[in-house]
Amino acid sequence: MSTDIQIAQQAKIRPITEIAAKLGVGEDDLELYGKYKAKLPLHLIDDEKIKRAKLILVTAITPTPAGEGKTTTSIGLSQALNRIGKKSTVVIREPSLGPVFGIKGGAAGGGYSQVIPMEDINLHFTGDIAAVERAHNLLSALIDNNIQLPPNGGNLNLDPRTIEWKRVIDMNERALRDIVIGLGGQKQGVPRETGFNITAASEVMAILCVANSLTDLKDRLGNIFIGYTYDNKPVFARDLKAQGAMAALLKDAIKPNLVQTLEGTPAIIHGGPFANIAQGTNTILATKTGLSLSDYVVTEAGFASELGAEKFFNIKSQFGNLKTNAVVIVATIRALKYHGGVKLADLKSENLQALEKGFENLDKHIENMKYYGFKPVVAINKFDTDTDREIELLTRHCEEHNCTVALNDSWARGGEGATDLAEKVVEATEGCPDCFTPLYDLEWSYEKKIETIAKKMYGADHVEYTVKAKNQIDKIERLGMGNLAVCIAKTQKSISDDQHKRGRPRDFTVKIREIELSSGAGFIVPIAGTIMRMPGLPTVPSAEHIDIDENGKITGLF
Repeated sequence: MSTDIQIAQQAKIRPITEIAAKLGVGEDDLELYGKYKAKLPLHLIDDEKIKRAKLILVTAITPTPAGEGKTTTSIGLSQALNRIGKKSTVVIREPSLGPVFGIKGGAAGGGYSQVIPMEDINLHFTGDIAAVERAHNLLSALIDNNIQLPPNGGNLNLDPRTIEWKRVIDMNERALRDIVIGLGGQKQGVPRETGFNITAASEVMAILCVANSLTDLKDRLGNIFIGYTYDNKPVFARDLKAQGAMAALLKDAIKPNLVQTLEGTPAIIHGGPFANIAQGTNTILATKTGLSLSDYVVTEAGFASELGAEKFFNIKSQFGNLKTNAVVIVATIRALKYHGGVKLADLKSENLQALEKGFENLDKHIENMKYYGFKPVVAINKFDTDTDREIELLTRHCEEHNCTVALNDSWARGGEGATDLAEKVVEATEGCPDCFTPLYDLEWSYEKKIETIAKKMYGADHVEYTVKAKNQIDKIERLGMGNLAVCIAKTQKSISDDQHKRGRPRDFTVKIREIELSSGAGFIVPIAGTIMRMPGLPTVPSAEHIDIDENGKITGLF
């Protein structure tokens, strides 16, 4: 049994009604999912209270196989804020079963900074992701049903070759990336090529995360682009009258989920898009709920600053009119040594030279946050293998670059190990009442928006487009949708679009091979490099280590 599961199972979990009471929410306002999970109604959102609350974004340096602990830090920071007398809630994303059974494992924090019940959260939870999957696949079924209808029987004349809407499943399954459907004869539908994406990459998930109400959700679902007719007219989900039924499937999924941390800090978990292939943030509604019920909300954006944080600011903050008051960048000694060239097997050994070489990765992420008007706080997420000399070297580097830095030991000590970080973050929020500056204007051309992200966030010299990508941009603009946001799908393993480039790559070109239109979500998805929207399982999947005993205790989640 892993240490994280042992800690979680030994913790004294409180009834969710008790956690809700800390937020001033009565039992009558809770939709209970057992004793320890509940849905929160949307009427709790209060715009006036949101204006007075402080929003803290946690991002990170470029992730490595060594792990950075962004979620652990977010949870530990929120616990620490409560310890120093601040009313705080942590708001994070729901884990996808793909990474849980794949390479990453669970996403509920770790050590003494976890959200619980972690087994429920990491597996089916309250069924939100399943609801997204079903709403998405309902549209898929309606599309293929319409194609096979006779011309005078409601057929929209949709050209199957132009359909961009795939199916989804919440699993890493490379065999489903490209498939042929409709085989078996005339009564089985129209044969065509299609495929599957992972549910976290679904536009329905993206829509859930940017919707501001149930009505807004339904309208956005109707705006989903499907393809073109044979006479080149665009077809949207509303043309199939799909949005009502899809929204009905999401009537509970739109409500944020309330759970707790090991220390009884309220935790709102809602929405689960990845940051490498989607926008990588929890829902606008979850964040607004937290801000309505707390004085301080700690939230996170997936992967590093050039992915999750960029999309948090340029998509989520803009769409939800959210004001961020402080940014935390999570860094680890181990990850910085990895960026400095050390092999994974050697990261436990002290190596000041490699650590110093890895600083350029951290420096780039600090620079990225300054583009938005923030002076970030660097949180050194402590590991047992970190030496005093390594911690001192990293601390001195941050201080010499006029950057606030704090040691975070919340994995081992919970909120107590992050009180210094909490105090420095509170100070940062007080100095930043209205710091945020967008990176680009929505009215700019797509090429200018993409180039701005690639050059400023990634540090690229140039952006190249395939002929296919250029043609797709032209088509989107001809639809009158030239003012959407940009959500670049790119590897998380490097600041560049080449997963093998560690540290701070320079003098490189970002290659955009195709563009997907997510008109319901309000953005386009330029796909850079070889990134896939349907991951595959690794050689040794995490699923091989997960088990359950006769008493229902689960082992192997981490």
